[in-house]
Amino acid sequence: MSDYLSQLNEIQRKAVTQINGPVMVIAGPGSGKTRVLTYRIAHIIQSGIPPYQILALTFTNKAAREMKERIEKVVGANTRNIWAGTFHSIFARILRSEAEKIDYPSDFTIYDTDDSKSLISTIIKGMNLNKEHYNVNVVRNRISSAKSNLIPPRGYKENETLMAEDKMARRPYFHKIYAEYSKRCKRAGAMDFDDLLFQFYFLLHTNPDNVLEKYRDRFKYVLVDEFQDTNYLQYAIIKKLVDFKGSGKNICVVGDDAQSIYAFRGATIENILDFEQDYPDLKTFKLEENYRSTSHIVQAANQVIEYNSKQLKKKIWSHKGEGRKIKLIKAMTEGEEAKRVADSILELKTRNHLHNKDVAILYRTNSQSRTFEESLRNYNIPYKVFGGTSFYQRKEVKDFLAYLRLTINPLDEEALKRIINFPRRGIGNSTLDKITTFASEMDKPVWDSLLDVPLGTAAKKNVGKFVNLMSVFMEKADKTDAYGIASYVAKQSGILNHFKSDTTIEGMNRLENLNALMDGIKDFVENDEVIDDATMPEKTLAAYLQSIALYTDLDSTDSDDKVTMMTSHAAKGLEFKSVYVVGLEEDLFPSFMSKNDRTAIEEERRLFYVAITRAEEFLTLSFAKSRYQYGKTRYNEPSRFLDEIDEQHLEGDISSTRKFGRDNEIFFSNTTPGPSKVVGNFKPLQKKPVIDIDPKDFKPSPGSSIEAGQKVLHLRFGTGKVIATDGKGDGRVATIHFHAVGSKRLMLKFAKLQILN
Repeated sequence: MSDYLSQLNEIQRKAVTQINGPVMVIAGPGSGKTRVLTYRIAHIIQSGIPPYQILALTFTNKAAREMKERIEKVVGANTRNIWAGTFHSIFARILRSEAEKIDYPSDFTIYDTDDSKSLISTIIKGMNLNKEHYNVNVVRNRISSAKSNLIPPRGYKENETLMAEDKMARRPYFHKIYAEYSKRCKRAGAMDFDDLLFQFYFLLHTNPDNVLEKYRDRFKYVLVDEFQDTNYLQYAIIKKLVDFKGSGKNICVVGDDAQSIYAFRGATIENILDFEQDYPDLKTFKLEENYRSTSHIVQAANQVIEYNSKQLKKKIWSHKGEGRKIKLIKAMTEGEEAKRVADSILELKTRNHLHNKDVAILYRTNSQSRTFEESLRNYNIPYKVFGGTSFYQRKEVKDFLAYLRLTINPLDEEALKRIINFPRRGIGNSTLDKITTFASEMDKPVWDSLLDVPLGTAAKKNVGKFVNLMSVFMEKADKTDAYGIASYVAKQSGILNHFKSDTTIEGMNRLENLNALMDGIKDFVENDEVIDDATMPEKTLAAYLQSIALYTDLDSTDSDDKVTMMTSHAAKGLEFKSVYVVGLEEDLFPSFMSKNDRTAIEEERRLFYVAITRAEEFLTLSFAKSRYQYGKTRYNEPSRFLDEIDEQHLEGDISSTRKFGRDNEIFFSNTTPGPSKVVGNFKPLQKKPVIDIDPKDFKPSPGSSIEAGQKVLHLRFGTGKVIATDGKGDGRVATIHFHAVGSKRLMLKFAKLQILN
């Protein structure tokens, strides 16, 4: 047995050895949370408690396995009897043995997401309800939310507020769907993922003597990891099990309110903020020494989170020394931002001997990955998209690209099969099978067979409509640029409305990805730089799809040495030597959905706190002054979170993050108060003189008027001097030396240049 207590600092040791009574461990980022939780369980076992009387609830099975492995290394005990696992896995295990008490078979089925959606879809169809008003994903999420808040179907129907919300949302029969869904699940002997918690609570509540007391007596010690991520139902179950009314049960919760970032999944930060109210004799231990990051990063994180009013106060500090200052990157466009980040990664690797796997790029939404993927590929920097699919491999992106592929090449059979019934237009799999079989027998392309295959009246009519629709797309593609036809296809195909109708988090993400793809096409059309004089840039749909093939058809590599790209949410619990937090602009990070909502802004700030504390040595923050959104250029202000970091921790164009001189006191008082030592007497930092471009005042001059010797302004490249022009008409090209980026050759037909003299 190892001397595990000697491996802990003083406060960690106290948290580990205080095994009796209610305990809360507030664990800052990089403070050794996992070690404390593991050693605490080991210490309980060493104190003579049988492992089977310990219940440790985690949020991943991986965390539970690693916990058991570490405990066994520490105390040499058999850890198989510890009840360690996720809420769902532990409660499912108990439900198997107690199911008959709530009229379920012990071998009940667990429905996955697709099973649930299929059943809900069947119910909606059977009730003859409007599919747009009763979107399957929306209905499923609302049922999940009801269960997470302990609202059964009958309670839902009796809740006037919920019923009024449904009426306003034009889904007054939701309560009937919920009731029918619950009845069908019960009849099928099935539980969905939420039922594993919902039915477990029901089991404890309805069997207080023979079930609840049994497991209260079984679990003498209850430990909960990542307590800030628990929802209302999870905490209700915990309180049931530990008999929170004062029976002397031993509960330990470990977490960090400053890293509570899953409200959209139902997480309730009040669980950790108000924990002491349920346990007046609570002992609290704050782990404030950060073993991960250098001092500049840690102090910046402290300054940011201090602006949140709802928090458990703590002051994180680092033993790793001052370290490098946090680098700021200001870009004119999202394309320039991605390029400068790629440049920075190359420089960082060269100067500091970092590997690709030491670097992470964190963004607010998955749709932001597109520009960074393109820049990294252009620089031959291998990367992986963590916790998601590479942008061009996402289903919604591939679906829309299939429309565009078929528009320029009707012989593309895979594209045709992918979208002939998406969105749904009454051409089912059986009809498609008949079409492909007929085409094969006639030895003709599928497209050429669509109008000839013998079909029923309805199917033939639907296929005819599809052919007419695609024929219009093909005709228009010859008359407009890539963005023009893509916009037309998105609207007329129904794909845009299809994604707009899905208002769930997943649906909104899919719509964001579709819009990001459209923005990429817009950027392709407006990009004016000439790379190869032998091949003048074309702006056709065919040219765009050819350029995309370079990004989607690269050889894969088995190397694990790759830059990691992920959302800030997905980065929680991870760490990297170098982290880039990108897209730090108002309405992006923080999200536009948090506008005028103090609670939402505080959650966004916690997400930013999580993002920057992933960095060990190097932290870079970047933003763009303009970026495409819905095909139009949107001008942005830097994120308020950049204002909240003192300039002593920053290097780069610091003045550009100061809201262009906006009064910070007014700015913050409109949303959420800053720390008490700042609000009321905050003086805006003095701006450093800087030459800047305000995109709002930019007025491009006609390309025909650009001549050698002129001084010009470009939104992306800044100011420069025209060295020479060559070519005629639409093929006229200017060679311009820009002060910031050197010489560029721009096609004047597309270039947006403002003459300055």
